Amino acid sequence: MELKQILEALVFASQKPLSAREICSLLRSAPADTEAAAFSKVKEAEIAALLEQIKIEYIEGGRGFQLAEQASGWQLVTDPRAAPWVRLLYPEARPTRLSGPALETLAIIAYRQPITRADIEAVRGVAVDGVVQSLLDRNLIRIAGRAEIPGRPLLYETTQYFLEHFGLKNLDEMPNCEELRRVALPKAEAPPAPPPQAAAETSP
Repeated sequence: MELKQILEALVFASQKPLSAREICSLLRSAPADTEAAAFSKVKEAEIAALLEQIKIEYIEGGRGFQLAEQASGWQLVTDPRAAPWVRLLYPEARPTRLSGPALETLAIIAYRQPITRADIEAVRGVAVDGVVQSLLDRNLIRIAGRAEIPGRPLLYETTQYFLEHFGLKNLDEMPNCEELRRVALPKAEAPPAPPPQAAAETSP
């Protein structure tokens, strides 16, 4: 078999996206005395180039599926235009849509991460406790640590699943990324520093 055919077979058979590095490592792990070792010395760059070539061939061929590169690797997916027919296979499955407030909150986090809840509320003008918890439950955001300000509030950032959910390879692929990151947004007022601890009373 040609390497291109092998790559197609691996991506098709995998239950998760495969990166070029993972495929390269997989081919190198083939036992030397087997047919699978024929491509054990192939370079990662060659694999990446062939995957791009396959992607273009599928698009130019007008197929009902595509080879898409996502944040975690390459995966075969159906053409988005075929969605109405693919849904007929799963009539009981209905995609869960994010509400307007959830999308607004998620966008603020995505463009300004890591960010505190107070800063999100300063931009939106309303409390976001419930929305943030919903995004956490959906694994679209995660806790990134604590801010180095009084009170040490939690910081939030997007997850790998966020990239996969929206079909992004990285955060730089978000629309108007650089421009929106530069726009000045309202900030929460800094919480007052805690008063210095009173000196301990000495025993008489």
